[in-house]
Amino acid sequence: MPFVNVLKQADIFYELTGTQLELVASICEERTFQVDDLIFAENTAGDELYVIVDGEVDIQVDPAMIGKSERAGYQTIATLRRGQSFGEVALVDQGVRSAAALCAQHNTRVLVIPRDKLMLLCDTYPQLGYRLMRNLAADLAMKIRNTDLQLREQLTWSPSHD
Repeated sequence: MPFVNVLKQADIFYELTGTQLELVASICEERTFQVDDLIFAENTAGDELYVIVDGEVDIQVDPAMIGKSERAGYQTIATLRRGQSFGEVALVDQGVRSAAALCAQHNTRVLVIPRDKLMLLCDTYPQLGYRLMRNLAADLAMKIRNTDLQLREQLTWSPSHD
C-alpha cells in the first residue's frame, strides 16, 4: 500500500511491523489542502489524527481564547512537515482541539486516520494498540516539553512591565 511508506516515517508508528502498518494504512484517507485552508479549528470537536505526506501545516493558537486579546489573530506555535503527525490530543481524550491546523504550503497532502477505526484496530490487535499508545504518549510528552521550553523562554526573555 502506498500509505505504508508515509506511516513508516511517522514517529507515532515507530516499531510497528509491516503487517501492523498495512492495517493502519487500510483505514487512511488522503486529503489535499492549499495555503490558508483550515484543516481544523481550535476549540472544535476532533476525531481524526493526521500525518503529513507532503507540504507544511502550521499549528496555531488564538491568544484571545485565554483573554490575551492585546495580540489580535492567531499565532503559529509550530510548523510541521512530512512524516509529522497532529490532531492526537483530541484523538486521545475526545476533547476539543487545543489548537488550529492551517495549511502553510500549496498542495499539502495529509493522511487522515479516523479515531473510531483506529481504536477498533487497537482493540483487535493489542500489540499494535500498545505500541501506538506508547508512541503517542512519547510524542505528546515531547510536544509538552517543547511547549514548556517555549513558555519558559517567553517568561524569561519578556521585557518586564514595571
